[in-house]
Amino acid sequence: ALKERGILLAVCSKNDESTARLPFEKHPEMALHLDDFVCFVANWDDKASNLRRISRELRIGLDALVFFDDNPVERDLVRQALPQVEVPEVPTDPALFVSQLSQAGYFEAVNFTNDDRQRTAQYLVAKKWQAPAAGAQDLGVFLRGLRMKMKVAPFDPMGIARIAQLINKSNQFNLTTRRYTENQVRLLQDDPTVTTFQIRLLDSYGDNGIISIVILRSVTTAAIKGAAIDTWLMSCRVLGRQVENEVLNVVAREALLRGFEYLQGEYIPTEKNGLVRDLFSNLGFQMVKPSETGNTARSSFWRLELKSFQRFETSIESTYSERMNDDN
Repeated sequence: ALKERGILLAVCSKNDESTARLPFEKHPEMALHLDDFVCFVANWDDKASNLRRISRELRIGLDALVFFDDNPVERDLVRQALPQVEVPEVPTDPALFVSQLSQAGYFEAVNFTNDDRQRTAQYLVAKKWQAPAAGAQDLGVFLRGLRMKMKVAPFDPMGIARIAQLINKSNQFNLTTRRYTENQVRLLQDDPTVTTFQIRLLDSYGDNGIISIVILRSVTTAAIKGAAIDTWLMSCRVLGRQVENEVLNVVAREALLRGFEYLQGEYIPTEKNGLVRDLFSNLGFQMVKPSETGNTARSSFWRLELKSFQRFETSIESTYSERMNDDN
């Protein structure tokens, strides 16, 4: 039931891997199977180290993990070594495990979307391409073989819940971590000064779902029309696939079609988004002084002149919805 609500399941077992896998493969009464898990770690290392490994492999923070283990020694070890991880107490009677986990309140959510239902499948899709990519001698050839297609559309009523969910839970690849409620997201659709993007990625392994959200706001500096990147977030599942380059291609194209002369980027550092500290620099933006943007605080500000922007060569084909074209 947790898996079907979008909670990712992982195994962290102190055991020989073949032995740990056996009940999922062979036991006729086993409710869960190997394809219900996005990560399976079984060895004789300490469980704190293996939880770090799971965090890295899934590209999620340690504070997103709940560690449910019937061994009190293991629970105490993880509590001491990884205070970010939630470690509930576990009853001695296995018959109480399910009720204990369901009543603990770790997995409450205000809404539930179709993408939540598909989340385990999407992570398994990501793992399918990551393994061969790591061993590929020619990454460019491998990426072309993925036959990636990016579908670009503005925000719409059907996607509001999922878009708001992504805006409010994405931390690592998120340049500003601004948060918006569903109602605020809904209002953005009708704001003539705002351009919105919801971007879905498909490849030869399947549908990755909505993997990026971008919000542009019109700005004018010295009578020159520009667009400020209010929000740019992306799923870490698709890193290493030229997706950020293609997203910028898409955003620059749409900005030019709307008559903007430059893009203004802002990076607001947090404890979790160091991943994108150098993103604007790597994509060809130039740093500008805060006074030139009218903003202050700990942000850094960046600018990309669209007339001189050279489109990145990627292995991704982008298509645009009719509604995106209508907005032009």
